[in-house]
Amino acid sequence: MTRKPTITQAMIDAYDEYTHLTLDRRRFMNRLTKLAGSSAAAAVIAPMLAASSAKAAMVEAGDQRISGEDVSFDGATGAMSGYFVTPAGASDPLPAVIVIHENRGLNEHIRDVARRLALEGFAALAVDFLSPLGGTPEDEDRARAMFGELDGAATVANAAAARQFLAGHDATNGKVGAVGFCWGGGLVNYLAVADTGLNAAVAYYGRQPAAEDVPAIEAPLLLHYAGLDDRINAGIDAYRAALEQNGKEFTIHVYEGVNHAFNNDTSEARYDKTAAELAWSRTLAFFREKLG
Repeated sequence: MTRKPTITQAMIDAYDEYTHLTLDRRRFMNRLTKLAGSSAAAAVIAPMLAASSAKAAMVEAGDQRISGEDVSFDGATGAMSGYFVTPAGASDPLPAVIVIHENRGLNEHIRDVARRLALEGFAALAVDFLSPLGGTPEDEDRARAMFGELDGAATVANAAAARQFLAGHDATNGKVGAVGFCWGGGLVNYLAVADTGLNAAVAYYGRQPAAEDVPAIEAPLLLHYAGLDDRINAGIDAYRAALEQNGKEFTIHVYEGVNHAFNNDTSEARYDKTAAELAWSRTLAFFREKLG
């Protein structure tokens, strides 16, 4: 029987540096080889740290309880594409949620998150924010590199356009929230600053806006953080202070002992079922309260 390799916090930290900071793949694999003890062990561990598109979806695309389609809408930079999902046979107007992906683009995992929201009674739009660059490619490393080519202000404007598209859609009740993960969590925070029409914002381990931008926020916020995520958590105290000082409605949850991307069930090493399910239940309750 093959023994499952041990994944240490140092390995997870190295992967986080590779995917979010300055470490390139060659140096990441060299560091992982040293940490694992051999190149063979590193080759086994690397896919466990990464997100796997082969993982089964929680809600299959063909599930008869939902109706999903690829759509296009007018963004600030031109046509934007996305995946729009609703409960099958819904007749009453639905609360709506923008789903904002990690720094891998609109992949099958994020489509699955949109389907989960549809099963809970929401109209969900998972936007491909790499649309201005031709859309999300199959190559995950290429997708990650493309985020450095995006214009930040234009990307926020495209998110605001997605909110406006959903607010005016025949299937919705006009109220729109946004949920984002990692890069997308940061974009949710920036969207809350830029778009006073946003009705609710949920950011999973997302980068925080500058304190001087906080007064512009109108939407209530639900902020999920991973206890071991030192890189993102460094900004929590300043964000909390600015939100309190400006009388904003917000809730912060820090899930102790879990890593950045704990919600992503396609990442074997970083996914934490207990934290993910608790955060998701809080997210659903928040959206039902603010968008219903």
